[in-house]
Amino acid sequence: MNENLTNTKIVHLYGKSNSAKAYEIRDFLNRSVVAFKWIELNTLKDLKNAPHLKKEDAERLPIVELPDGTLLYKTNVEKVATHLGWISKPKHKEYDLSIYGAGPAGLSAAVYAASEGLRTVLIEKSAIGGQAGTSSLIENYMGFPNGIAGADLAERARQQAVKFGVEILMLREGVKAQFKNQQIHVNMADGEMMIANANICATGVEYRKLNLENEAKYLNKGVYYGAGASEAFLCEDKHIFIVGGGNSAGQAAMYFSKFAKKVSLIVRSGNLSESLSHYLLTRIEEKPNIEVLYNSEVSELIGENELKRIHIKRTQENTIEEYDTERLFICIGGIPNTEWAKDTDIIRDKSGYLMTGADLSNNGKFVDCWKLEREPFFLETSVPGSFAAGDVRHGSVKRVASSAGEGAMAVTFVHKYLENLHK
Repeated sequence: MNENLTNTKIVHLYGKSNSAKAYEIRDFLNRSVVAFKWIELNTLKDLKNAPHLKKEDAERLPIVELPDGTLLYKTNVEKVATHLGWISKPKHKEYDLSIYGAGPAGLSAAVYAASEGLRTVLIEKSAIGGQAGTSSLIENYMGFPNGIAGADLAERARQQAVKFGVEILMLREGVKAQFKNQQIHVNMADGEMMIANANICATGVEYRKLNLENEAKYLNKGVYYGAGASEAFLCEDKHIFIVGGGNSAGQAAMYFSKFAKKVSLIVRSGNLSESLSHYLLTRIEEKPNIEVLYNSEVSELIGENELKRIHIKRTQENTIEEYDTERLFICIGGIPNTEWAKDTDIIRDKSGYLMTGADLSNNGKFVDCWKLEREPFFLETSVPGSFAAGDVRHGSVKRVASSAGEGAMAVTFVHKYLENLHK
């Protein structure tokens, strides 16, 4: 929840504590750096906290009250974003460059492309920032000695992109891509067709699931994928659990420890030194209300309509421990968002990551896909003019700085491709 909540120009969100839709709106507003106030209305008695609402409104949750007083009943992220003026239709039929994914790689590419004169459109299926946008604090990004919240970093990049003329299409998703007439044609989920002379895929990765029975039942009702910074103030004086041993899990543990009574970090391995930055490991070891459960994994989720308890298997002892908790955050690596490429000539590795540049020459399918005399540019996929940057790319370094660097670098090769195209 953003600060400065005494300001009248904020969004008010009313809903039940276990509402998945309310969580999705909270998460979206938090990642979009929108000041908002959360008001729980779990019972009719709670309406005293919202005297301007009617008794029947308790059946129309979640409700969003916009700064101008407009009330949105039984609302969702798309409706909220529309009323905030963030959803628009494409302004042009064709673009020089289309970029898919508004994480660090996509945002960086958009800034450099537009500042260098390319007609650029940036398409994002959820909130700006990607996984980095969910991070409560990024401390190892150059230029921010005190660290910066992922959402704040993403918002600064968004503003910079807009300043240079980037067109940003929010809550849009490509479902099928075709490459024809030396252009990329993408069928969007809403029926629109997006056409561009070149494209950069920066769709990143999604968090892996635990693959437990009933896991989907508790999604956003106690089980959350990612750091879930928007939930921190709801964890006050509670015992919460985080699954994962990487930096995102470590930062989440540090952030939640400011609110929660106790934070338990569930790690499958016997140590964190190989997966966690040294500075984070030191802080976690020194934090009295953070415990690390090594050689452990979640084996069962329990609760009627929302998460109430979890079972944790201690693999070395082969024992099961039961804990009461209403918050489980899962930060265990990712699966690349490349399903859209399955029917194209774009080559993926066995894990689904997009292969680019010199890595393509070792793939047997490459000779059937690539018809040009030149070799693919660095960051170019097996389809000329289609590039990949950031976490979605095979062999990438999973860091914010490297993703931003790849986004900028990809634009350099886009220029070279377009120059050759127009000769």
